[in-house]
Amino acid sequence: MFKRLGNLIKGFFGMAVTNIEKKNPEALLEVEKENLREQIASYNKGLASHAGHCEKLISQVKKLEKEEKDLTAKIKAHLKAGSKEAASRYALSIQAIRTQLKENREQLNDAEQTYKELVRTRDQSIQQAKAKIQQLKMDLNDLQVKRATAELSEMASGMITEIGGAGDTLNRLQEMVEEERQIAAGRARVAKGSIDTTDVELREVEEKALADQALADFAAAEGIALESDVTPDSGESASGESSARSMGPQSE
Repeated sequence: MFKRLGNLIKGFFGMAVTNIEKKNPEALLEVEKENLREQIASYNKGLASHAGHCEKLISQVKKLEKEEKDLTAKIKAHLKAGSKEAASRYALSIQAIRTQLKENREQLNDAEQTYKELVRTRDQSIQQAKAKIQQLKMDLNDLQVKRATAELSEMASGMITEIGGAGDTLNRLQEMVEEERQIAAGRARVAKGSIDTTDVELREVEEKALADQALADFAAAEGIALESDVTPDSGESASGESSARSMGPQSE
């Protein structure tokens, strides 16, 4: 009975934690990122320990290689001197050193391979974790956007219902705005009709003449031929107009 009660309590706590996690996915993601950092730090400690073992083997190999070199020189020297007994003792020593050197080299080779595998495994795990975290960030951003959109849609739906029940208030407001808009448009029309545009038109003609003269001066200075703005049709129409003006009004 107590076991069942304990399971029930655990179930309630588990549901509560799950609900909290669902409501705060960003916090859960930060916790997982912190866990990843701790795992990487712990893994690097083990990797450093293994690297230390490799360095120890490297030192041993170098030491044995030096001893082998020294014993080889001694054996050669004793053989040249005719001291065969001393050379034999050194030969036994170098034999043991070479055996140990071979073992250490094999151990070093295995340790180096293991170190490379560990580094590659760590890097791959970190890359996969980073990619997963990045994807989760994108998913969380999308989740936030969709939540915000849903909330705005719900708010808009509620506003439509409330505005729809406001009666004729909006209709009256629309009529008032339309009436004021028409009055403002009428005032603008009256004000526009009372403006004397003679000076404005004269200034525009003067500005256009000055601009044309400036363009002509620039073209003359640069040796650029400007095309005539007067087309044949416009020339004919201009001559027609001038002849009509010279003739003046005629009686039928």
